[in-house]
Amino acid sequence: MKFTWFNLMPWPYLPEDFREKYRSVWVDIPSSLYDPVRGHELYNVYLDELEYAEECGFDGIGVNEHHANGYGLMPSPNLMAAALARRTSKSALVVLGNSIALYNPPLRVAEEFAMLDVISGGRLLAGFPVGTSMDTNYCYGQIPALTREKYREAHELIKRAWQEDEPFTFNGRYTQLRYANCWPKPIQSPPPIFIPGGGSLETYDFCLENDYVYCYLSFTGYRRAKQLMDGYWERVEEYGKDNSPYRAGFAQTIIVAETDEEAEKEYREHIDYFYNRCLHVYPGFADAPGYRTIKTLKANVTSQMTEQAFGNVSSMSWRQLIDDGYIIAGSPDTVANQMKELVTSLRVGNIFCLIHVGNMPQDKCMRSTKLFADEVIPQLRDMWPEYKDDNRFWISPIDHANRAAAAAIGG
Repeated sequence: MKFTWFNLMPWPYLPEDFREKYRSVWVDIPSSLYDPVRGHELYNVYLDELEYAEECGFDGIGVNEHHANGYGLMPSPNLMAAALARRTSKSALVVLGNSIALYNPPLRVAEEFAMLDVISGGRLLAGFPVGTSMDTNYCYGQIPALTREKYREAHELIKRAWQEDEPFTFNGRYTQLRYANCWPKPIQSPPPIFIPGGGSLETYDFCLENDYVYCYLSFTGYRRAKQLMDGYWERVEEYGKDNSPYRAGFAQTIIVAETDEEAEKEYREHIDYFYNRCLHVYPGFADAPGYRTIKTLKANVTSQMTEQAFGNVSSMSWRQLIDDGYIIAGSPDTVANQMKELVTSLRVGNIFCLIHVGNMPQDKCMRSTKLFADEVIPQLRDMWPEYKDDNRFWISPIDHANRAAAAAIGG
């Protein structure tokens, strides 16, 4: 099992009446709600938490890209990963990811990801999301019906830029370059690639065509995710691929305390903040016409980024949140048992642990992180013993001996 400690970096100072006064946390949220001085402190707290996760033994530390919102304060995840590259030495830098359809030209992603891989010594794990409708279509003005076509062209350019040893000409519909020439090149050839998905069925095929890892990012929990993940594994079989659990990942909100009772007492307020403020998305922004394909609409797969998708969490009891799989919470043993159900029912080898939730203060976050690392991960680490040597989908960093040799040559 691989565990990535993922930080969405939400804005924790949204007012209590946010839902009543503002229609959306995304796209048209007034920037007057943001305080740069508080933001300075907050970014550093969030980076401290990510660095602490490596100290605790997490396999990866994760960041992502979003725009014009209070849900996640990372318009440039590469900046965060660059800061982490110098302050960490073992964990994968899971950039999940760059919304490649937004870059003009997408060669910029190839260059920056290569830089991150080189700086970190081959620890980059590259994510290529299509991007939410809020980010891609409303914040950055991409035409919804063309977004996926533009995405595929960007992907083609990036992969070719990493592979070619000479400058080449690229004549795409959206990008034309007389000299496409990626300096530097990544250490990993190429870095492992994870594709975040929110339910679009075409993402299954894209992952399988390229042997990428499909990552379902859900806020409605693992039990509601089973139907979609079952569909993915059926597609794996249809493609004639092996069914290694490391072909799949899942994001889950996790709370660990000393006891089940303490988990509810100490953390319920932060769960409510996250679901009722950070996920307060105007339905009109969640699914621009043309963003979802006909195939996905026919399968009745809709956006999970609205209250219609996950309901009114504040009205749900703590027990219901756990029983329905929205959250995994409780003592280390309670959490481990719930995690085992998640891992086996979804058949996933990669877990993105959402341990910092909403407006959670740093001390609570670190307490939960430490308990998960020390007392939960050891119970889960060897859940797929038959695949223990399957490292196809993870980072391949240079070892310390090679680093020392390279440094000596440089000197």
